[in-house]
Amino acid sequence: MYLYGASGHAKVIMDILSACHLHLEGLVDDNPHLNDLLGVHVIHEPIRGADYLISIGSNQARRTVASKLQTYARHFITAVHPSAVVSPRATVGEGSVVMQGAIIQTCAQIGKHCIINTGASVDHECVIGDFVHISPHATLCGNVQVGEGTWVGAGATIIQGISIGKNSVVGAGSVVTHNVPDGVLVVGNRAKIIKQLTR
Repeated sequence: MYLYGASGHAKVIMDILSACHLHLEGLVDDNPHLNDLLGVHVIHEPIRGADYLISIGSNQARRTVASKLQTYARHFITAVHPSAVVSPRATVGEGSVVMQGAIIQTCAQIGKHCIINTGASVDHECVIGDFVHISPHATLCGNVQVGEGTWVGAGATIIQGISIGKNSVVGAGSVVTHNVPDGVLVVGNRAKIIKQLTR
């Protein structure tokens, strides 16, 4: 098994794999000057037929790498830290990571290649699209929908029943009380659109 991406995000995932007693063969990274991360060997080209987990925080970069690895990967691994609370009625898609102290409640659906970061809370019946990042200590109340490629910032709160569009950004600490369209940046309490994002 290999991680693709040798950065701070990879270091956290390495701790998760260790806690889960999963063996890490090495890391893959495009930086030709990086040969080691926390004592684990870094290579610079993916190996065909291996299992992978993409250890990159950027949603767009994860999407790009996932497409690149389709011809190399035997399987994309899902990693859930033992301290996370994940309902047996929730689903977590391939290539996703659930970090320390996160909570995913009953009937929540987490897409592929998502990050549910440290201490984040995803409540009942939330639907999270592919390549989404729910940042540390963000709170999604019940029946929230988050579109593909969206980033919910640290400590943000999204009240129940809200829909967040694709490729949008919810600023750190924001409180979202109204639906958010595709491709915008919202910030504040209550969150307002402050910028149209180019995608």
